[in-house]
Amino acid sequence: MTTETGSAQPSSDQDPFAPVPVDLKNPSTAILLAWLIPGAGHLYQGRRGKGILFLVCILSIYFLGLSMGGGRVVYAKWDNTEKRLPLLCQLGVGLPTMPALVQAFLVNNGMSPIEIAGVRFMAPPVDNQENAQLHRKYGYLFEMGTLYTMIAGLLNILVIYDAGAGPVWMLPDSEKKRRAKEREKEASPDTDADPKPAESVSTTSAS
Repeated sequence: MTTETGSAQPSSDQDPFAPVPVDLKNPSTAILLAWLIPGAGHLYQGRRGKGILFLVCILSIYFLGLSMGGGRVVYAKWDNTEKRLPLLCQLGVGLPTMPALVQAFLVNNGMSPIEIAGVRFMAPPVDNQENAQLHRKYGYLFEMGTLYTMIAGLLNILVIYDAGAGPVWMLPDSEKKRRAKEREKEASPDTDADPKPAESVSTTSAS
């Protein structure tokens, strides 16, 4: 049945709360893409709305936090002087955190880290003195920037899970009650049968 404008109307037997099938394509590929770039896994699956939303929101939080600390709040360091635990959360963003691993590799092998506009972007502090200087220079923004980048990484973990497992469907309580009543009605005997057709048939036979 269609309206005058030609748009289809749902029939009475269609369930408006029924889950919409989602093509996850290759879940392993979607998970990898979602980790490399937030939202890329959903874009690969054709779920463009979610993909763009995740891409914009998570990367905005991440780069905002990174800018708070002058590009130094994300770095990799694991030695006797410091164990950079926030990096474990920041790695959830994927590719945007990879420069920190490259800079750490250069420093650990006695090479100078790469500088961008005079800033040792994502390079680990050489000692505790430089670490203290960074905190004095940026103040509370250094800790806030670290927190923002950690939150972005943790949020992307949820995005990765959604890309691999798909959406979770939940029925509202009213819909659950309606379906329960329908099942009870189907299980009970039909007492509303109309006896008139039977009477008309018997009358016709007698005549």
